[in-house]
Amino acid sequence: MSDCPFCKIASGQIPARLLHDDDQCVAFADINPQAPFHALVIPRRHLTTLNELTAADEPLVGHLLRVAAEVARAGGVAEKGWRASFNTNRDGGQVVFHVHLHVLGGRQMGWPPG
Repeated sequence: MSDCPFCKIASGQIPARLLHDDDQCVAFADINPQAPFHALVIPRRHLTTLNELTAADEPLVGHLLRVAAEVARAGGVAEKGWRASFNTNRDGGQVVFHVHLHVLGGRQMGWPPG
């Protein structure tokens, strides 16, 4: 999508502090962190919400989760604990409409989330 900021980050049109980069996804530091460590893992292919996923996307979602764990380890939050979160649509807290996985750590996470 030509106007999607995450597509522009994935293609290099918008600079970001990349934490991971491969043929399926990129991970980068969130510009509005909600924890001491806050990264986003996004697929290179534009998917608006999780509601668009099909069975064919299962390998991609698994890859996003594996990359999230790698990013958490590299960010130094894996041992103490971290949270992975997908927000879907407005009531779910989604602000940018490109599927993205939040990786948050570096502080105690409350439950239920705000």
